[in-house]
Amino acid sequence: MKFSYTVLGGGFGLVTYLNKVYDWFEERLEIQAIADDITSKYVPPHVNIFYCLGGITLTCFLVQVATGFAMTFYYRPTVTEAFSSVQYIMTEANFGWLIRSVHRWSASMMVLMMILHVFRVYLTGGFKKPRELTWVTGVVLAVLTASFGVTGYSLPWGQIGYWAVKIVTGVPDAIPFTYLCTSSAYCRIYVNALSMKQWYQYANPLF
Repeated sequence: MKFSYTVLGGGFGLVTYLNKVYDWFEERLEIQAIADDITSKYVPPHVNIFYCLGGITLTCFLVQVATGFAMTFYYRPTVTEAFSSVQYIMTEANFGWLIRSVHRWSASMMVLMMILHVFRVYLTGGFKKPRELTWVTGVVLAVLTASFGVTGYSLPWGQIGYWAVKIVTGVPDAIPFTYLCTSSAYCRIYVNALSMKQWYQYANPLF
């Protein structure tokens, strides 16, 4: 691939400069070889629209990152300010209602697409040899996605979020052998102001 005089609409010096830049990257990254490899491969006949579920899940995750990052400028992870900061985002911040709504919709869509993706991989045998590690990685990502959902659900610190987290964190107490651990002061999970801040840091490791 080379830049031509006709495509750029004039400017011989510009064409020469762009070609030199392209040659520099081509020598180090082999762009043309990668492009030829991608464009010369055909889609297998058994592949259908359901094979896009993993990509849709990734897209939803990227939307989550972008919208979540935008809301961190206004959100306050404290018991006294969390709910009011969410109200500010929804009612006063420019396009805050849209950003938070997209964040919620994409979160629900991500979980749904992830579940469908797991079913697709299982039903088509995508977990079999030699893809066992890919399946294990997917299971780990599924658990992380569910845990992110719990932490994000609690961040507005409303009645629904508080009691939902209270129930989820109380689940280990109902499991026979884990109760011995969770009943101790060192392992017990508390739902309070400190735990809320820790969940926020877990959901937003960069902040």
